[in-house]
Amino acid sequence: MQKLSLHNTRWSIGGKAPLAVIAGLNVLEDIGLALEIGTELKRICKDLGLPYAFKASFDKANRSSIKSYRGPGMAAGLEMLARVKSELNVPICTDVHTPEQSEPVAEIAELVQLPAFLCRQTDLVVAMAEATQAAGGILHVKKAQFLAPWDVKNIVSKIGEVAPDLGVILCERGTSFGYNNLVVDMLGVQAMQALGVPVTIDATHAAQLPGADPRTSGASTGGRREGVPIIAKSAVAAGANGVFLEFHTDPDAALCDAPSCLPIDGAAALMKTLKQIHETVTAEGEYL
Repeated sequence: MQKLSLHNTRWSIGGKAPLAVIAGLNVLEDIGLALEIGTELKRICKDLGLPYAFKASFDKANRSSIKSYRGPGMAAGLEMLARVKSELNVPICTDVHTPEQSEPVAEIAELVQLPAFLCRQTDLVVAMAEATQAAGGILHVKKAQFLAPWDVKNIVSKIGEVAPDLGVILCERGTSFGYNNLVVDMLGVQAMQALGVPVTIDATHAAQLPGADPRTSGASTGGRREGVPIIAKSAVAAGANGVFLEFHTDPDAALCDAPSCLPIDGAAALMKTLKQIHETVTAEGEYL
């Protein structure tokens, strides 16, 4: 498997690299919270020797209800992310939802993220791949909830045809299993790695219960916060090269996906455990 590294940063993933961390907020709320969460996660990862990238969305375009909070929008959101990047000196990961967002986002974010629901949209994939390659970044592709792990080969192929020098990471985030439920097939981690790319686990969204939040009678997504560490640890044990996690100072008050958001005061213990699992797995040499 190819090791990917971001230029001018210490962030890398795959091969014999340490467990990569992409973590932060689900959606940007205000700059103070973003800096607080980013500062704490950077400190934790630095202490553990783990490469860290800050993640937050400037827009949540697929909310269950039109009344749900979506974020500050691209202009204000990219300004916030640029400030986090500058003040914390960390790489940035954020989503793109439309082709025209690709270039401005790639100018700020080193890790440009393709949302799961949109991963088969050819015009979007092409625009993101071309813009991210031109900017020297890496494309982080969420596997759709309706796709088998081996079927993402078509997405990787699309990207390779238009941006042959672009680094690609695939992200497992659960598969639809009946109504209002997701499951993670841990064998899918190696199935996607067989395509020659590193794989991350989005344990936060894999613990969702789509359209099943009892607080809003189904007008928002529910979740199983207690399941996030279980999914993260299981995926790393299965050989995942990185983790994708979302935190908050007050998870129940988070403006998006609160039921699956983790408290920031538990981040250090979880990251330490994930590091230990990853080192054990890679020491065995089975998943390199």
